Amino acid sequence: MPSCLRALPLLALLAAAACEDTPTIKPTDRAEGLYIKGTAEYLQGNFDQALASFNEMKQIVPNDPRLPAAVGEVYLSMGKFNEALTEFQAALALDAKRSTTWSRIGFIQVQLGKHEEAQSSLRKALALYPNDFNAMEQLGEIHLKRGEKDEAIRHFTLASQVSPDKLKPELVMRAVEVLQQDSRHPEALALLQKAAGQGIRAPAVLTALGDEQVRAGKLDEAIASYREAAGKSPRDPALWELVGEIYASQAKTADALAAFRESLKVKDRAIVHVAIARLHLAQEDSKAAEEELAKALESVSGSDLRELIELAELLVTFGRKQDALRILSNLAGEPDNAQNVDLQLRTARLARELKDTDTVKAACARVSGHDGGGVTSCP
Repeated sequence: MPSCLRALPLLALLAAAACEDTPTIKPTDRAEGLYIKGTAEYLQGNFDQALASFNEMKQIVPNDPRLPAAVGEVYLSMGKFNEALTEFQAALALDAKRSTTWSRIGFIQVQLGKHEEAQSSLRKALALYPNDFNAMEQLGEIHLKRGEKDEAIRHFTLASQVSPDKLKPELVMRAVEVLQQDSRHPEALALLQKAAGQGIRAPAVLTALGDEQVRAGKLDEAIASYREAAGKSPRDPALWELVGEIYASQAKTADALAAFRESLKVKDRAIVHVAIARLHLAQEDSKAAEEELAKALESVSGSDLRELIELAELLVTFGRKQDALRILSNLAGEPDNAQNVDLQLRTARLARELKDTDTVKAACARVSGHDGGGVTSCP
């Protein structure tokens, strides 16, 4: 038989096999695809689509143990706490030894104000997984709401020690804020030094460390902290400004000027030009000081209270008291500044010096309205 004739039956057989091997998708495979799809949509922030995928999956495999927790995470991200709680409780019925489920339930109970229940849930989470930093953080928040500050600080600190590196600074700062609000600055300094020594050297931690070092009179150490923070926050001009202020307080004029110029490289701000002008005045270089005043007036933002007050004070130094009064009286007249007694008194004193009785009366009236009528301190 010729070879071409023998090939014909083989070709026919292959064609038939190809028709019979058309792939069919099993329901379980489709369900798995929907789970992957729903998870991807959740991670992309497409919460409604994620719920739709999980609901479609539920029609195929209603008893899949992953579904309640997955749906609960979506509801939690949507801020639907009651719906999320229901789902996580369903997940708990399927697996009571999953620490994340207990942790999520505890977090939701905190948001719903159920602190006793939350504390119990979070402790169960930690019993199952002692390094659950989310549970530790939430226990810290509960203790803080109860005024149990030491326990709050302890839990925030513990959470920072076992959390992922990117979350450590935030948790350290949570503990530091509690200490600072309670005026426990030596403890805040010690905690920040320990955190920095452990490699937690994010800009927020270093800046807070610098602040506490300044408060403790450790100025050279503060400079080092601020400089490092500035290097890690190249868009923050305030850190170099702080370095400049410390150098200026130490009469290290050249270093102060260098730091202030680094700040100006980041952003041109009037308050820095004012600081440079004062350095020039201290060196009796009035021409350079006047140049910086001109730059300050050009770059003033008009929204920074401290900057405007400093600018007004510099104008007074240069004898431009009417210009200074215009700035101060405008600030003092803003509703948001009505309770700023120091600003009102500054304005009243300068206005009295310039014999502007209307401005004096207006500023003193605002002082009177916010100090119980004690106008004796107003000029």
